[in-house]
Amino acid sequence: MKNSILTKREKEIFNLLVRNDSTKDIAIKLKISEKTVRNHISNVIQKLDVTNRCNAILELIKLDIIKLE
Repeated sequence: MKNSILTKREKEIFNLLVRNDSTKDIAIKLKISEKTVRNHISNVIQKLDVTNRCNAILELIKLDIIKLE
């Protein structure tokens, strides 16, 4: 799996999640709805075949797609 597994928006969202931003905070920062944020998170969870956003974050870090800052 390469960086291309995530869309630009999905990567933006997970980079904010890893900084501990809430769904609401992310929606405000990216000027999208909270539902859209949740949909992007769900899409990534499905792509990675994991069960939740925490496991998605761990997998993305392992794959070197996102980094802890």
